Amino acid sequence: MAQNNSTNVDAAFDMLIEEVEADIDFVNNQGARAFEARDYDRARDCLESVGRLTAFREKIDSLRREWQQIDPTPKEDDEDRTHRRDLGRLRRGLRTPEQSYYRPILRALIDMNGAASLHDVLDRVHEMMKGELKDVDFEPLASEPEMARWKNAAQWARNSMVKEGLLKSDSPRGTWEISDAGRRYLAET
Repeated sequence: MAQNNSTNVDAAFDMLIEEVEADIDFVNNQGARAFEARDYDRARDCLESVGRLTAFREKIDSLRREWQQIDPTPKEDDEDRTHRRDLGRLRRGLRTPEQSYYRPILRALIDMNGAASLHDVLDRVHEMMKGELKDVDFEPLASEPEMARWKNAAQWARNSMVKEGLLKSDSPRGTWEISDAGRRYLAET
């Protein structure tokens, strides 16, 4: 039996995370509509659902990081690559991994005196990552057609960075702010 390449597992994690994020966006939109309609019970239900979905997404991301530490498969050669199992649903040019946004986000914040608005950070990150972002990163989200996939991924990276202590959690809404740990991380990597 041929072993599956760890790239397929990483791709499966990416797909799962993206689908959960789409559900989070959908429920967020439903909650916003309920709030606007003053249906506060429905808005509260949506908020609770988003909380559960976000916690689930974080578990998936934690499992992905654990998987990357294991990486049980040997590196493949060209012949193995042609015989590798095709999951069928995977698209060419999978999205840029979430952790790829860490350094550009931190660098952007350093360049902007340690804190900046979401839009300013994303503009700077886009400039820094132009050569790294893949075509699939520029596709719109199914749940939010006006948002490019890379922007959503960068915002999820920010969420993970807050949990890891690299960004401050008590910054004003819409402002991203680097922490001392984030400065150390940037200096060490």
